[in-house]
Amino acid sequence: MTEQNKEIATFAAGCFWCIEVQFQQLKGVAKVESGFTGGHADNPTYKEVCNGTTGHAEACNITFDSSVISYDELLAVFFTVHDPTQLNRQGNDMGTQYRSAIFYHSPEQEEKAHYYIKRLNDEHAYSSPIVTEVRPYTIFYKAEDYHQNYYNENNEQGYCRMVIKPKLDKFKKVFTDKLKIQ
Repeated sequence: MTEQNKEIATFAAGCFWCIEVQFQQLKGVAKVESGFTGGHADNPTYKEVCNGTTGHAEACNITFDSSVISYDELLAVFFTVHDPTQLNRQGNDMGTQYRSAIFYHSPEQEEKAHYYIKRLNDEHAYSSPIVTEVRPYTIFYKAEDYHQNYYNENNEQGYCRMVIKPKLDKFKKVFTDKLKIQ
């Protein structure tokens, strides 16, 4: 990947463990880092974010090669891997830290995010309107080390088996042609 083709997308779509492993599967994605963004506290810990007092969302910074996978394709994945109509929750995970949000890095990313939301709403792709926030990227705080690559290092843990694995299996079926390993 050249510096010219290197881009970053930042998405919040519920639990970062769930989306981290899904984006890791995609051709063109070089790195996925779990962390926190969109809040008001400096250097928040996982525990502080989970208490809901920092304003941060669990999110992933996704470094990708735009000559292999486009931002548009990443947006398509984003809107498929979670329910963007649920306000401040995904499944049983509830609180503002689990909100749906796109943190754009450029005017082009902002424009595409708004375009996708409008199009999906206009087409009634979901039974309810999309509540995904679109906000400028500011500061991203990397989560503690044990959150990085979480599913791959803890796939026998209960949450991984019961929540993440079924989502990952479905994801692999939907995006077969985009996977690093098929």
